[in-house]
Order: sequence, then structure tokens, then C-alpha cells
Amino acid sequence: MRGLAQERIDPTDPGFFLRLDYYDVLARLRAEAPVYECAPGFWTVSRYEDIRDISRDPVLFSSARGALINDPARSASSPMRSPSLIHMDPPEHSEFRGLLNRRFTPRALADLVPSIRRCAVETIERAPSKKRSEIDFVAELSAPFPLMVIAELLGIDHADRGDFRRWSDAAIESPDRPPEETMSSLVELSKFIASHVRAKQEHPGDDLVSVLTRSEVQGCPLRQDQLGMFLLTLLVAGNETTRTLLSGSAQVLFEHPEQRAALAEDATLLAGAVEECLRWVTPVHAFCRTATGPETLGGRQIVEGDYVCMLYASGNRDESVFGSDASCFDIRRPTNPLHVAFGFGEHVCLGASLARLEARIFLEELLARYPRYEVTGAAERVASTTVAGIRALAVVLEP
Repeated sequence: MRGLAQERIDPTDPGFFLRLDYYDVLARLRAEAPVYECAPGFWTVSRYEDIRDISRDPVLFSSARGALINDPARSASSPMRSPSLIHMDPPEHSEFRGLLNRRFTPRALADLVPSIRRCAVETIERAPSKKRSEIDFVAELSAPFPLMVIAELLGIDHADRGDFRRWSDAAIESPDRPPEETMSSLVELSKFIASHVRAKQEHPGDDLVSVLTRSEVQGCPLRQDQLGMFLLTLLVAGNETTRTLLSGSAQVLFEHPEQRAALAEDATLLAGAVEECLRWVTPVHAFCRTATGPETLGGRQIVEGDYVCMLYASGNRDESVFGSDASCFDIRRPTNPLHVAFGFGEHVCLGASLARLEARIFLEELLARYPRYEVTGAAERVASTTVAGIRALAVVLEP
């Protein structure tokens, strides 16, 4: 086997995350070079504890200078007028995040269970299920469902949802693609967001956008660009990661039929199963931080300005944390320690509780109707440095 020095480890290339031996490469990184310099000043971090240490130290590892692998915010010519939540450091981050924190607690989300279940049932029952009829799980199920949920939370009318997947995909893929390939969709999305914000300012309701239009930070109302960036973050993050989780869960549960059968028979296993699906799928490949000063990490010297990439899937399969069977899928795996699929520290995903709730309800309803669905083709994966997305997954609901 070739040494790591001979490997092409380049997370800035979306193809790196599509390698057939991707998880083997991650295991070798953890064992041989847990802090690895891929290019001058660009490091990957692959061990669970190092990822947590970086995530809990925003003073030494800043988000304000970039958070995505190919982050446009790192360019001096970036058109970004207002940073998103993922690009904020304390105290600004906590001030903005605090505007919606209470709306995403498990207690607050409990009131949404009937609405989320209705969305799940409506989506599943609308999907073609004629015996031996092959459908795309993503297009029919895992993409529409979280879009329905987040659209309702944002107060978006049903008539506006047809283009959301295209817009959301463009936003996720834009850091890795030439501007001309995503620009038209992003312009459409920007115009929609501006229009929706104005509509909620004129006719507020109880949705999240209306809450934001009435909110203040340090005594000042949010500007239009701040409202727009907040809405963009909620809209894209609120459906892309859940879509990826559901698609990946459908695939891995099919590959482990005995565990899928156990879930179909005993819904009390679902909460733990969702955590294992999150660990296994790890919807977000990585987030990054910029070192603000010198630091020794994993025996390597990091200097100010270095860009540090946290490989979440590697942390989630770290044998020193999850045991010798970390490379095995087990819905009964203890949930302590917790995975880092949602990040860690102050930037832990705002919608983590919502994603967990959506996944639990969706899988419960899916398995109640189609406990023996079949995956009939290889997953078509998204070429992205941000999400571990599945673009298409052929399934038969009624085998």
C-alpha cells in the first residue's frame, strides 16, 4: 500500500470525497497523519478529539475567515455583504444565533410533531408504489419532505416550492463549480429571498422569517442583507442535510436488512438508530477554521493564517472513540460518546433537533408502510466538498 506522501489527498477536489477507498484513506490519516498538510498552510484534521478541540476554541480557530473548504469568503473579491451564521465568531455569533435558539429546542419542536408527521405521510403516500415500480428515492421522498417542513417554518407558500431544490443545490455546489454554472439559479434565489422578506415585513405571521423581521441585535433591527443571509442559511441548511441523512439512511438500512426489520417491528429503537445513521452517513463532509496564532496540533505546528479542515466522517469512525467496530453500522450502538455529524461547540447545527425529529418521524412512517423496500441501483452521488449528498437512488417500495 502506498504511503500517504504518495497519495493525492486534496479535499478541495470534490472527487476526493467520491473515492471508493475514501473511508480507508480516512483510517490511514487517523493512524499515520491525524493532522496532515495537504498543501502549504492547508491542513486536514481526522481524529475525533482534535475536531472537538478545534470546534470549542473560536478564539484560536476562527470561522470569520472561511468555514467551507472552497469558501468564497476567503477571496478578497468575495461579494458577500453580510456573513452567515457559519462565518461568525463570538460574540456576534451568539447574538445572532440567540434570535432563533428557542425555536429549535426539543421542547419547542414538540409542537411541530403533527405538522412534520403530516408532511411525511403526505410525501410517502404520494410516491409511486406500484409493485416492482422503480422510483428515485431522492426526487420522490428525501428531497420533497424536508423542503415541505422548512418551507412551512419559513412561512413559504406551497406555490413557491417548485424551484427550491434547484436553488438549494446551486447554493451548496457553487463553491466547487464555475460561477456561470450556478449564477442564474443563485440570482433567482436571491430575488425570491428579498421578496419573501419584504412580504413578511409587510404582513408578519408566526413563522421564523417574521420573527427575524421583528428582531434586534444590540438594539438595531436586522438589515435587509442580514435577513437575506439568515433566510438563505435556514433554507439551504434546513433541507440539504436532512435530505442527505434520509437518502443515506435508506441505503444503509437496506444494506442491513436485519436491522431494518428490527426498526420496523420496534419504533423505540428509532431514536438510537437515527444517531447511528447520522454517524454513518455524516451529511456534511467538513467545515474549516483559520488559525489566529501558532498552535501545536497532533504534533504538528500550525501558524497564523493556516486553514484547518475538520473531516467529520473520519471523526465519526475514530476507533479510539467508537471502538474497534467503529467501521460497522449498528442501530443499537450506545449514543455516548456522541458523533460530530452536527459539528461541535458553538457552531453545532442550529437545526440539529429538527433534523433528528424529521428523520425519526420519516423513517417510522416509511417502514410502517414499506418495511421491505429494495434499493435497485447504485447511488448517484453529488460531487461536493460540503455535503455527502445522493443525487439519485433507485428504489422499489413494493418489492
